[in-house]
Amino acid sequence: MDVNGVGWIAAIIIGGLAGWLAEMFMKSDTGIFMNIVLGIVGAIVLNAILQALNIGAFGVGWFAYLITGFIGACLLIWVGRLVRR
Repeated sequence: MDVNGVGWIAAIIIGGLAGWLAEMFMKSDTGIFMNIVLGIVGAIVLNAILQALNIGAFGVGWFAYLITGFIGACLLIWVGRLVRR
């Protein structure tokens, strides 16, 4: 089973990296598990948003998954901050 052109184990590793990058960029304080969740869920959410807006995704493969996960994780962190205020 593939997730955006990458396997499940690669999705976890790349999702963790994307979440960690988003954590550093957004100056958030989350742990490794939350980084993985943010990266994977962020990629899924951003892909859904792009499909709903009828905009093509960033492509297929690990680099596209990393970019999508990073942007999606940043969006999730931003929304989380809005909700907490």
